[in-house]
Amino acid sequence: MRSCQAKRRSSAFPLPLLGLALVVGGCAVGPDFLPPEAPVQENWIEKSDRRVSNKEAKADWWRVFHDPTLDRLVRAGAGQNLPVQIAGLRILEARAQLGIAIGELFPQQQEAAGAGTWNKLSERVANRANLPKHAFADYSLGFNASWELDFWGRFRRNIEAADAAMTATMADYDNALVSLTGDIARVYTELRTYETLLEIARENVRLQRDGLQIAEARFRAGATSELDVVQQRALLENTIASIPELETGAQRAKNALSVLLGEPPGGVEPLLGGPKKIPAASSRVAVGLPAELLRRRPDVRAAEMRAAAESARIGVAEAELYPHFYLFGEIGVQASDVAKLFAPGSVFLTAGPSFRWSILNYGRIADAVRAQDARFQASLVAYEDTVLKAAREVEDALIGFLKAQQRAGALERSVAAAQRAVELSFIQYKEGAENFQRVLDAQTRLLEERNRLADTRGSIAANLIALYRALGGGWEIRSGKPIVPDAMQAQMAARTDWGRLLPAPPAPAVDQLRAPPAAGETVPLMRPDDEPAIPAGFPLQPGRPANP
Repeated sequence: MRSCQAKRRSSAFPLPLLGLALVVGGCAVGPDFLPPEAPVQENWIEKSDRRVSNKEAKADWWRVFHDPTLDRLVRAGAGQNLPVQIAGLRILEARAQLGIAIGELFPQQQEAAGAGTWNKLSERVANRANLPKHAFADYSLGFNASWELDFWGRFRRNIEAADAAMTATMADYDNALVSLTGDIARVYTELRTYETLLEIARENVRLQRDGLQIAEARFRAGATSELDVVQQRALLENTIASIPELETGAQRAKNALSVLLGEPPGGVEPLLGGPKKIPAASSRVAVGLPAELLRRRPDVRAAEMRAAAESARIGVAEAELYPHFYLFGEIGVQASDVAKLFAPGSVFLTAGPSFRWSILNYGRIADAVRAQDARFQASLVAYEDTVLKAAREVEDALIGFLKAQQRAGALERSVAAAQRAVELSFIQYKEGAENFQRVLDAQTRLLEERNRLADTRGSIAANLIALYRALGGGWEIRSGKPIVPDAMQAQMAARTDWGRLLPAPPAPAVDQLRAPPAAGETVPLMRPDDEPAIPAGFPLQPGRPANP
């Protein structure tokens, strides 16, 4: 717990100054947050590979594929994706919740009240004869306020928690964009892979029809048996049968892209022009250093901010162990005759300090503090787990990208050899030097190798996409754009008075987010365009709730 010795010296102040000192300068119980540590390796396992660079990864990483269609899809998705819009709305909710927390610093109860009553006393009450009237009217009109002073920092800790929670929702918004750009690129790659496999299947259908014609001509000429014709026709029909399955996969990929773009199935078609090729990029990749994950990945920042919020809530729970101090007052007018309500002498006034202390509930309060401390510790472990999983995702995608390139190189040579084997087998078969089984085997092998090569090229792109996603890239696309679409903001503004929270500005970049202030540091709690604002120069005591 923070030391409160210096703050308690203010008890010699006159009452009004004491109240001000308690509000502005009271101590804050609970731990101060320190950024948690997580095990991060100095470099990647594949650092010695010449294709791996320690330069910082590209923010708009999808441009490495030089595919205008993919660029269009990503831009459209960033503005239309529904889960991203939900994440933006949660930022607005968190900003409103922060405003509520800040409002608790000021008089919590401020009410105007009035009443007009007619009263008749019972004839059976004691001392009835001493009462001047048995029936009378009573009219009152007044204002009352009650202010719990933030002596132990309970409200400031709650503001800390709300501020950290809002920052976490901003990181969640960025993480939604990271997931979106990765999903769009991944599904687009799946679509182009299906289209490539379809092209391969159709080319093989043409090739196998040519083979069927050769087999039928030789059969009619009596140079071979009907078996050759039947076998070739079976191979052809089997290849034709694979086409509907590939077309189904391609259509499902298009449907998935439509939903990612916030469109009904089929809505993506106008954006899919251009060559139907699997996205390809340079064999080299910039991955930065492992420590940069803590800054780049929004989910890591979100986990840190959630830990900060849980730490601040320890102080909120711990403040219940100590007395609560209040200033209260009520002023108004009261009279039995409404005509005399504002006459001289009708004013009443009540004011003074008070305190409340739950002295017999210490066991329950202490357990509440312990429960909150356990939640905080769990959030620290969750942060460490997030960092470890992030590093694993990078390593998995990186090794997948590098090894898929090696596999593709071998498969390219295998396809060239299989193509030559088909050509030679046809020549020898027409000359009668080989039986038709060699032709069938060569055609089957060529189809298999071409399909494997297409799948591997798709795997190269998919692993590169997974790598950039694991590195935390993609959220930068929302720079300069509102977190909630303009049309939706207009709809919300027509329904509810959002004050200065609408229009919603873009969330700040991760490197521009305010780091939690050091204990005792004087900072504004909200961004300049937020509402309400805390008084300038208000000393935020603490802001960095501490790890054990």
